[in-house]
Amino acid sequence: MSAPRVLRHQRQDPSDRPFIVIWETTRACPLACLHCRAEAVPNRDPLELDTEAAQDLMRQVAAFGQPAPLFVITGGDPFQRPDLLELIRYGRQIGLPVAVSPSGTPTLTADRLRAVHEAGATGLSLSLDGSTAELHDGFRGVDGVYGWTLSAWDTARALGMKVQINTTVARHNLHDLPDIVRLVHQHGAMLWSAFFLVPTGRGKTLGALTAAETEDILNFVYDVGLTVPAKTTEAHHFRRVALQRRILEDAGDDHVAVLGLGDLYEQLRKRVAELGLDAPERRTRRPPLDVNAGRGFVFVSHHGTVHPSGFLPKSAGSVRETPLTEIYRNSELFTGLRDPDRLGGRCGSCEFRRVCGGSRSRAFAVTGDPYAEEPWCEYRPGSFPYQRELAELLRDTPDGTE
Repeated sequence: MSAPRVLRHQRQDPSDRPFIVIWETTRACPLACLHCRAEAVPNRDPLELDTEAAQDLMRQVAAFGQPAPLFVITGGDPFQRPDLLELIRYGRQIGLPVAVSPSGTPTLTADRLRAVHEAGATGLSLSLDGSTAELHDGFRGVDGVYGWTLSAWDTARALGMKVQINTTVARHNLHDLPDIVRLVHQHGAMLWSAFFLVPTGRGKTLGALTAAETEDILNFVYDVGLTVPAKTTEAHHFRRVALQRRILEDAGDDHVAVLGLGDLYEQLRKRVAELGLDAPERRTRRPPLDVNAGRGFVFVSHHGTVHPSGFLPKSAGSVRETPLTEIYRNSELFTGLRDPDRLGGRCGSCEFRRVCGGSRSRAFAVTGDPYAEEPWCEYRPGSFPYQRELAELLRDTPDGTE
């Protein structure tokens, strides 16, 4: 058994350079999403990084060296920035792979998408939080978003862009997830990401999932990985699930019984069968990538402050004052989050801590401590019955190499 068959590891040393840098270009956005981390507003902030400062940020990202981190331009709605195309072109000019994550608004036209593609953006990520206009638009707070999103999705695919579909997993769509997967299967996507809500920003008002529900959904995401390429965001224990499920498959054991999965899992699995999505179409699942807040991941705010994640609002400095390379490599916050021995509670004693680590963002949002145990995980360290087989998988797990 070989761990890289189950998990993917960063090619570069995650203590030296990130895999991905997310830049929040603006908080301006015409939507009113119920979960919005940024608590977006209609108008742009005059203290945003201007074009010159944004280009300096890009040079700081390029300074990590090759292979350069993926540079994702997000918001708010990045289409609210008149210099968006200029910045994409500049990023590509200095060797950065650039992707754009726009909001589903009337600005998301075919002409603008074509211009973004021609400027050099190779990837596009879009949000789809319901399989119907009622569910999606209700969550996004504006009528028409569902239609604009599907239209942009099809246009981007026709242009040859890589499209990632992000779905916020929350109470409103728990039982709709199989139908969302059906749309991803029909329209096609490079990747479907199930984003598990972090209670920050407006998301504080939405009902939390239980740890048992989270476990059911993580196993559902694993199941549909043979139908669509699937991953999770802010649910790092999906890597634990991937390891557990592989071992149980090799042993011929019943994962439902061993993992104690509940009614939600059975309901999701039943709906998948009803939709005809239970017949595998992919030979292998996409192995989850071992990335976490501050460990391969950086978020830069519209003001230039640097965070381990967009959902972990602790700042480690500002790119206006300190090079991003220095902040990422040397700041106490980032180096601390890369040390699994600093984790507390069950995460600190868990045999999966070096490949999981839990959501540091959710731990901070719930407890105020970024090193606290993952609140939405019900795994008890040492309880998985195949410890010898697990040790074999974990023994050869590299630190920062693929």
